[in-house]
Amino acid sequence: MTATTDVQKISILGKESIHCGFHLVPYIVNTVLTELPASTYILITDSNIAKFYLPAFEKEFKSTLSGFLNGTHARPRFLSYIIPPGETSKSREGKAAVEDFLLLNKCTRDTVILALGGGVVGDLVGFVAATFMRGVRFCQIPTSLLAMVDSSVGGKTAIDTPHGKNLIGAFWQPEFIFIDAALLETLPSREFSNGMAEVVKTAAIWDDSEFNSLESRSAEIFAAIQTPSTNYAGRSEKTRSDAQKLLLSVIIGSISVKAHIVTIDPTEKGLRNLVNFGHSIGHAIEAILTPTILHGECVSIGMILEAELSRQMGILSQVSVGRLTRCLKAYNLPVSLADPRIANLPSAKLITTERLLDIMKVDKKNQGNDKKIVLLSRIGATHEQKASVVPDGLISKTLSESVTVVPGIPSFNPVKMTTPGSKSISNRALVLAALGTGICRLKNLLHSDDTQVMMAALSELKGAKFEWEDGGETLVVHGGNGSLSVPPKGKEIYLGNAGTAARFLTTVCTLVQKPPTGESETTVITGNARMKQRPIGPLVAALRANGSEISYLESDGCLPLSIRPNGLSGGIIQLAASVSSQYVSSVLLCAPYANEPVTLELIGGQVISQPYIDMTVAMMKTFGIEVIRRVEKDTGKLLDIYDIPKGSYQNPSNYSIESDASSATYPLAIAAITGTSCTIQNIGSSSLQGDAKFAREVLERMGCEVNQTATETTVQGPPIGQLKAVEEIDMEVMTDAFLTATVLAAVANGKTRIIGIANQRVKECNRIRAMIDELAKFGVSTNELDDGLEVFGKPVEELRKGVSVHCYDDHRVAMAFSVLASLVPGTILEEKRCVEKTWPNWWDDLQNKIGLEVKGVELSTPSVSLSSAPLSPKSVILIGMRGSGKTFIGDLAASALRWTFIDADNYFETVHQVGVRQFVHENGWPAFREAETKLLKDLLTEKGHDHVLSLGGGIVETADARDLLKGWVSSGGLVVHVSRNIGEIIEYLGTEGSRPAYGEPVSEVFERRATWFAECSNHRFINHVEAFADGKIVVDPTDTKRGFREEVVRFFHHISGISANLAQNLMPGHRSYFLSLTYPDIMLALPKLEELSAGVDALEVRVDLLRSKEDVEPLGKHIPSETYVADQIAALRRVTSLPIIFTVRTVSEGGAFPDHAQEEAFSLLKLALSLGVEYLDVEMQLPEQTIKQLVARKGSTQFIASWHDWSGRLKWNSPEAQAMYNIAAQNGDIVKMVFTASTMQDNFDCQTFALKMNGRPGAKPFIAINMGAVGQLSRILNTTFSPVSHPLQPSRAAPGQISFAQVQKALHLIGELPAKKFYLFGNPIDHSLSPTLHNNAFETLGLPHTYELLETAEVGEDIKNTIASPDFGGASVTIPHKLNIIPLLDQLTPAAKVMGAVNTIIPTNDGVTRILVGDNTDWLGIRGSIAARIAVGQIHAALVIGAGGTSRAAIYALNDLGAKVIYVWNRTRSRAEELRTSNLDMNIQVINELGQWPSGATAPNVIVSTIPASETSFEDGPDQLFYPASLYSYRDGPAIVLDLAYKPVETPLLKLAKMTASNWDTAQGVEVLLQQGYAQFEKWTGRKCPQGIVSRKVWEVYYNRV
Repeated sequence: MTATTDVQKISILGKESIHCGFHLVPYIVNTVLTELPASTYILITDSNIAKFYLPAFEKEFKSTLSGFLNGTHARPRFLSYIIPPGETSKSREGKAAVEDFLLLNKCTRDTVILALGGGVVGDLVGFVAATFMRGVRFCQIPTSLLAMVDSSVGGKTAIDTPHGKNLIGAFWQPEFIFIDAALLETLPSREFSNGMAEVVKTAAIWDDSEFNSLESRSAEIFAAIQTPSTNYAGRSEKTRSDAQKLLLSVIIGSISVKAHIVTIDPTEKGLRNLVNFGHSIGHAIEAILTPTILHGECVSIGMILEAELSRQMGILSQVSVGRLTRCLKAYNLPVSLADPRIANLPSAKLITTERLLDIMKVDKKNQGNDKKIVLLSRIGATHEQKASVVPDGLISKTLSESVTVVPGIPSFNPVKMTTPGSKSISNRALVLAALGTGICRLKNLLHSDDTQVMMAALSELKGAKFEWEDGGETLVVHGGNGSLSVPPKGKEIYLGNAGTAARFLTTVCTLVQKPPTGESETTVITGNARMKQRPIGPLVAALRANGSEISYLESDGCLPLSIRPNGLSGGIIQLAASVSSQYVSSVLLCAPYANEPVTLELIGGQVISQPYIDMTVAMMKTFGIEVIRRVEKDTGKLLDIYDIPKGSYQNPSNYSIESDASSATYPLAIAAITGTSCTIQNIGSSSLQGDAKFAREVLERMGCEVNQTATETTVQGPPIGQLKAVEEIDMEVMTDAFLTATVLAAVANGKTRIIGIANQRVKECNRIRAMIDELAKFGVSTNELDDGLEVFGKPVEELRKGVSVHCYDDHRVAMAFSVLASLVPGTILEEKRCVEKTWPNWWDDLQNKIGLEVKGVELSTPSVSLSSAPLSPKSVILIGMRGSGKTFIGDLAASALRWTFIDADNYFETVHQVGVRQFVHENGWPAFREAETKLLKDLLTEKGHDHVLSLGGGIVETADARDLLKGWVSSGGLVVHVSRNIGEIIEYLGTEGSRPAYGEPVSEVFERRATWFAECSNHRFINHVEAFADGKIVVDPTDTKRGFREEVVRFFHHISGISANLAQNLMPGHRSYFLSLTYPDIMLALPKLEELSAGVDALEVRVDLLRSKEDVEPLGKHIPSETYVADQIAALRRVTSLPIIFTVRTVSEGGAFPDHAQEEAFSLLKLALSLGVEYLDVEMQLPEQTIKQLVARKGSTQFIASWHDWSGRLKWNSPEAQAMYNIAAQNGDIVKMVFTASTMQDNFDCQTFALKMNGRPGAKPFIAINMGAVGQLSRILNTTFSPVSHPLQPSRAAPGQISFAQVQKALHLIGELPAKKFYLFGNPIDHSLSPTLHNNAFETLGLPHTYELLETAEVGEDIKNTIASPDFGGASVTIPHKLNIIPLLDQLTPAAKVMGAVNTIIPTNDGVTRILVGDNTDWLGIRGSIAARIAVGQIHAALVIGAGGTSRAAIYALNDLGAKVIYVWNRTRSRAEELRTSNLDMNIQVINELGQWPSGATAPNVIVSTIPASETSFEDGPDQLFYPASLYSYRDGPAIVLDLAYKPVETPLLKLAKMTASNWDTAQGVEVLLQQGYAQFEKWTGRKCPQGIVSRKVWEVYYNRV
């Protein structure tokens, strides 16, 4: 060795074999060669480590070995072997590769193997050493901190299998473990944190003093790893820096503990189990998240969960859990599965309680089915000196996201307890002590998310130092005397959803001193999504006016903020304090450190929450600064002006924090609601907190007995069910407690009015709205007020059971509803962890201290205040501008749903006996808006089911009405915004005169209301097709009324869940396809859409490819506007009823949408749901929270959970493919996986994987295809929603896409689609148009089938042989065989049975034998022709002329369309009577004379003639049926006459209609033939007939013949 090397040695198993130091390569080589003589030395490392350190080892070995004498024995060899990096090398295959290398190089039993690397290398090489030649010597040279302190020490070696980690291995002790801390200098910081998880773990189970050091010196320890050495500094002690000494001491401290434990228990029989603290749950998490999340990161989360388990069992205090959490966070480790680093991973979706428990079954510590977990009893000690048996129920409760409280009487009644420290006082005390001079010991500090955030922020500002005493019961604050520093460049202070911290720190950050040149120039404070919505504007405005430089980085008035370190000027500061008292406290706390004494003037209306301001002033006095509140000289009235002198806080040596009065309301309320007793200590009449008044001012008035001393409060509840309502409670001084009062009011006798709580709308959520929405789930009625709410109590037995309460990530909501859950069975509290903000162990204390059982609940999908498909037929509400078409659309929608339609304006006139215009003229707009809102509330109450309600355009003008609409949405109702082009609206309103004038430009009204319409609705119907507005109809000449009516029916059936417009061919045994539209403007596709979409089951709109003519951004950067996208969908709906697949494909998955624009993608996906699309393609790479929110809104829309890999790296037989499938199956209704094929084998692997997945029980439809030309076979073989293109499109959506027709031809060629023969049976049939119809359809779709005529006089052997043939595909049947064919069939459809005749034969298969089914599609032909003109339910009366078999089909069709009455006329009345008596369940009336209707009856608006046209005339003459003009007396709306005769082209009945009435449409018999033929084609092939192409050809042939 060229220089002195100082090492510290640690003994393990009686031998000093662990050597620690810096720059040890020469020392390692010398020690190995000296102490471990061998013929061969093999160094095994991975390719990442090799590039850094292998050359140094090779050089040193070569140099040292060259000096060995070459006597009788050969000089030892030095060989190296490099393995691939990563966990995949730690496998059976990886082990075999190393062994093969050793055998190839003729290594013998005296070989010494050196493992240079992290845990993977060490574990693998150690297992090789244990088994090669039945065991050879080896040494560990760990290169990661994790390996140094954990895997290298103790002799545990192993490899992984698909069943789990480290399941095959051996105990094999290394000869030496060389800990070279210099190797950590190349370690990424994340890997260092990864190792620190094990360091923290070891201290937590064994050494509290070491834990204290780790807790307080995290910044120094991080700095040590970031300080590289030069010239081998640290190799000797005299060259070792302080940072190196600290780093080495941390490593040695951790290793020493493990070495001691291993020495006592080398083979893990008991004590050694302790080092698995955090591993039982951590390993289960790692099994799911590896390799993305590192071992130490998973163990970090596991430690917190296992600590919470100990706390739940009453073994560990929350103080210890809090300390462990803070310590791990200090090393940048995740402590929760909600950590964004975890939650945003696709694989995180697979983490469920059931899955984790299943993985935990395979754990070496377990005894049979009993799971064993290391339980902490305090920091530095465990509950037992081994892992303890823990029941699954307790583990499940800890792991679950939600909980339920088992109702009952608290078993610890009378309860006596102390609540956690006050959050308000804790946060103020932290700021005061940090800014103060000297040391302050804070006792009873709240250990919660909020205080952790505050401490972390003050530490990052270098404003104070914190350490713990008394096992974490006391926080020692070393005050910084107002000295604060800007955080390092790029470092933001993240505050989560901690509102108090955000407001206090905004002013604290103005006190920061200017940094040295080159440092960050501003302090940035930010928070989570909700925090970025909470207001901070008034405080920022006040500070800006005082000279502070503060910038909003995103939305004005909210975080994040950028604050320059210019100091606080002082002097007069004016502050609006009507929103939050925290603004006031923020300025007060920092004012003594301003440049000038501060005079704080509160302006802008009534000051909110004055008790919290008084609390701040009182606490400042305790810390040495006295604030003077001015008083009006003449009256002695207190003014809202405060004088704060300059000065410095003088920290008291000890400061005890009161228990939290807001938290105390929950156990007190449980006593009140369950009729038991509860005493809360450390809260009484002398409290600084306004919420301490809750017992006297709320509970006592509700019928409770209250006893309160200065420091204690006792409540005895009345008997269950006897709480009294309170007429009015002003809770302005205890606003946070209103939630508790609200849940009690829900079961009180009568109406309770709570006021003074307006500020609760801007807390963690809009708490007033939240309580209203969640109480509605229990069936409790409420009324929102400007500054509060009214609650209408109900007997507890009338409340709905089994309610799932969404907690809005708000601790107060969760704990308040846990009070109600103590009485109402089955109540589930979602987001249980939100209580960690103020009472982290609330659920444990609820069971362990109050005595109510709490159980864990795993939710598949959390409920949120957004609609899903309603469980009951709640009424649909329509909103939108006047003139948007609400009335017409509402009437159509009501008919489609078979509900009742109400126009609110007409209803208003009925109620008030005066028109809207006159009411406004006499009373004014404000009075009308108030009356309109009351009417809405009445409608929702009285007409809340089975109605379609069309509201006035201005209903959204008032906040109360908007809140009613939002509440309807949140309770599962549907509010549809009907939108229409503003130009059309203005044109209509220019002629409409029944409503009052706006008094302002319509365009301004439109712009103002647009946002309100959007926020109050959960669906949107775009009326661009026809401009229907209050009776005025303007028909778009480019469209048909049929298309619009079909879309209204489709839309409302879909969003209501009554009949979703989904693809029928998705069922097993069928093939389905969708066309990927690639047009930038779908308008270009509309003229040829029928040809483009022939054969497919759905249309995919590639939103990422949409761009208007004005859009100029390149692909990959362009984001289409929501307006443009909505118009494109509406245009498509105009011409097709095919289901739509809405896809926003990102660049990384082969599309054109920017990867970074996740918020914009989310907005577009939400738009799709509001538009009622049938399928939504959701990329599984989206953040989990985004997917959850979409799932909560999905209603009847089905999700296609998709993965796309363009790299070609992923293979179908890989574990990644299985994991991807599992994630998609968990989130989607349909699974889609698209890989890239490089060989034909990839297609076979794809099929194998798909068959395996489809064979699972309950398997979901699965799209499994490969991209690229080589992958086309997979597209042909795929059965579910194969994406296809078309030659007419501008481009293909993906490489390898082929057309529908090409797929069918390929299927035929490979034998998957055999050719079938179809026939027409009848006589005479030589002029039939059916062959033209069906053969053109087959050819268009690329189907290999044929349609032929089989003309026979009777149903004889020809027909029998034909239908028995294997290639028989089906048949049409006409006269004279419609009855005689029936004996040859196996089954008849209901329609065929009713009509007593068969016109269609359909072969089916029950899996064993072929079954011939007889059907009758004549009625479908008639129905289709009528429904094209008149909506379902709009047939007021119908007339059928004739009484034969076709007349039966006509009646069947009319009844299905909802005809209110059906008149029948026939020359022979008795035949008509037979029709009536055979259909007694229908309203059929036989008439004697055509054109004469029963007295007072409505004339028909549908006429169907089934008799030959040659026997009829509209001129009175002999031997012919005379059609009078009175047949067409109906004039009040659309009407249709249908003549089933084929000849002549224009029959007398049709000619008379054209001559007589302009509102009557006409339809010929050929149209019916086409409609029934389309139905036949679909029943035979499962494909929709290409109607446009086929009908044009049929009409051409027809006209040529006639």
